[in-house]
Amino acid sequence: MAPKAETTQTLSTPTDSSSTSIDPIFYILKILPFSILRPPRLRLKLPSFTLPSPMTVFSLVLLTYFMVVSGIVYDVIVEPPGIGSTQDPATGSVRPVVFLPGRVNGQYIIEGLSSGFMFVLGGIGIVLLDLALDRTEPRVSRSLMLLLGSRLWSLLIL
Repeated sequence: MAPKAETTQTLSTPTDSSSTSIDPIFYILKILPFSILRPPRLRLKLPSFTLPSPMTVFSLVLLTYFMVVSGIVYDVIVEPPGIGSTQDPATGSVRPVVFLPGRVNGQYIIEGLSSGFMFVLGGIGIVLLDLALDRTEPRVSRSLMLLLGSRLWSLLIL
């Protein structure tokens, strides 16, 4: 099939009302300030940004991960108590409660922070497992990273 020939259409554009205005005040306001004033000659330099170190980026990502998985947004919106308490029926003493009983979709602040800390430890375990694969490290340090990384990663999957 042969390609279609492109057709050009000329559209009549309306004339710009500001250039054909017959208002003398508009003309004076448009021309007069620029005939007297000149823009200053600025020699601005672009700011130079240096990239942060990889450890700084990793720390910020890890902190953000901790805040997200520990439920900071939930804590700000709902404003739950920091820790709960219950009264022991046998002795009558007040005992602290860390996990909110009876509600699946609720949490105390300390519950969210402790679970977020466990998730961060699991993430650090995954990083250590990755570092244990480096062949340039001595065998002892690779073995220690493998052992510690697997123990910390097991916190994540439990």
